[in-house]
Amino acid sequence: MESMPTLKQLRYFAVLAETGHYRRAAEQIGISQPSLSQQISNLEEVLRLPLVERGRSGAVLTPAGREVLQHAHRILADVRGLVETSDIMKSGMAGTLRLGSSPTLGPYILPNVVRSLHRSYPKLRLIVRDGSPAELVDALVAGKHDLIMTPLPIRAAEVTVTRLFREPMRLAVSRENPLAQKVEATDADLAKEGIMTLASTYAHHAQLSELAREIGATLRPDYEGTSLDALRHMTAMNMGVTFLPALYVTSEIPDPDEGDVALVPFRKGRFFRSIGIAWRTSATHTPMLKTFADLVRTTVKEHFGDLVIMER
Repeated sequence: MESMPTLKQLRYFAVLAETGHYRRAAEQIGISQPSLSQQISNLEEVLRLPLVERGRSGAVLTPAGREVLQHAHRILADVRGLVETSDIMKSGMAGTLRLGSSPTLGPYILPNVVRSLHRSYPKLRLIVRDGSPAELVDALVAGKHDLIMTPLPIRAAEVTVTRLFREPMRLAVSRENPLAQKVEATDADLAKEGIMTLASTYAHHAQLSELAREIGATLRPDYEGTSLDALRHMTAMNMGVTFLPALYVTSEIPDPDEGDVALVPFRKGRFFRSIGIAWRTSATHTPMLKTFADLVRTTVKEHFGDLVIMER
């Protein structure tokens, strides 16, 4: 194997170029002048190039020396960056996190989370991928995500779940529906309605299926939505009723009096979905994941604390 320049040789060469004098460079580094001269000679021998003109006036770089110096500066800067990144990563918040997020949740809280993350941990990059809860869990277990943020429950072995908050679910009905005029809808009212949900891969489907069984309502499997927007539009056309998460409502129906659907109180606002973050129990960077979960919790409390119920 051919010899390669060492970082020590490159650093000594850079100091010599900066000072322009062997004695001053040796003093700055803290070695003897003959030792410095030997290291520079070794570097020239490895590169097979004359780098320095030696004379009474000091050390002057040759054209080849000036070119090598540029490379040396870049290499030394990269090494310093590597060391700094290593120090930061030891503290737990640097590198890249791969987050899987439900499309019924991520668009409404992640913009604030990303801003908080960049402000607090500028060395940490976040890659976000959307997917249904079922898809997210499969991808987490397969190692494609470092963590996922999704409605609960999560049923998977060797997965650690931390609860974040409970989010109210708002009953949405067509403005043509008689329920739109009610002060509050009852279980008996909904028993007469067809309830529309997202596809069965979403927690929304399981939650509303359970509600329908509980109150004797009819689920409308022929009208399963592909998104919350689709559910809202179908509801506006009086194809059935549905429940929309409060964060979605705040974002997409900012003025309930003017929205395309009517929002009717139900169970005194105590019908919730639970939101959590999960990661593989075997993950070696658990402290980073816990810190990220705490940041999400803090950000949600700051921006939506009057809308959701925080959990620990």
